Amino acid sequence: MEETGGASAYGASLAGGSFDFYKFIRQPQTIVRILSWIFALVVFATITSEGYVNSPHSEEVKCIFNQNDSACHYAIGIGVIAFLACVAFLMLDVYLPFMSSAQERKYAVMADLGFSGAWSFLWFVCFCLLASQWAKTHDVNGIPEDAARATVAFSFFSIATWGILTYFALSRFRRGVNEVSIPTYTEAPPDHHAPYPPTYAPTSYNPTTYTPTTYTAYPSSVPDMHQQPPFTPNPQPQGDAGYQPPSY
Repeated sequence: MEETGGASAYGASLAGGSFDFYKFIRQPQTIVRILSWIFALVVFATITSEGYVNSPHSEEVKCIFNQNDSACHYAIGIGVIAFLACVAFLMLDVYLPFMSSAQERKYAVMADLGFSGAWSFLWFVCFCLLASQWAKTHDVNGIPEDAARATVAFSFFSIATWGILTYFALSRFRRGVNEVSIPTYTEAPPDHHAPYPPTYAPTSYNPTTYTPTTYTAYPSSVPDMHQQPPFTPNPQPQGDAGYQPPSY
């Protein structure tokens, strides 16, 4: 993909610039991500510390949600992964403005969008599971009810925060796609009906009459030094033309 759209593609308006910590903290996406991190911490920490109790007649600990260990395990797993993902995406949000390639920023935004959407659904499943199992829990003797209610409540809050993160990621992705698809140069289509381009139309041509120049032969008095005399065999020297050998 070409770098059409420049540094503003996919929400990185200050690509290559310096990092402003206070501006980053005040961003709505950063605030919601920190809240998601806190809610995930509350969910899995509460269940880990107070989510398992034993009955008076048994030493085996059971989940406080209707003694369904699967519900506690699911909530802990979703919470731990969400906690780690929030840290990873916070670091990605810091690094995103420094990405010079629009393709890399696109992949980062798509990862945020996919993960946030998936965890919104998983938190919804977690809330429904915990709320259903807590409603079926009749024997609450020795069970920390406040911890159970807090876990259900923060599971519900996590649905909202991760849904908002999904919306932010989707908005950033759409904005990036629109900015990248904007052409920076549009060339006019050629006109095949015109004999010449409008810029290079020929001007009127007026031919002129050509009159050849008449030259007069000029004899030269200088002999041609390159002309050779006809070939004569055995030429006689001019000085000895009348010499006769003596007779004895």
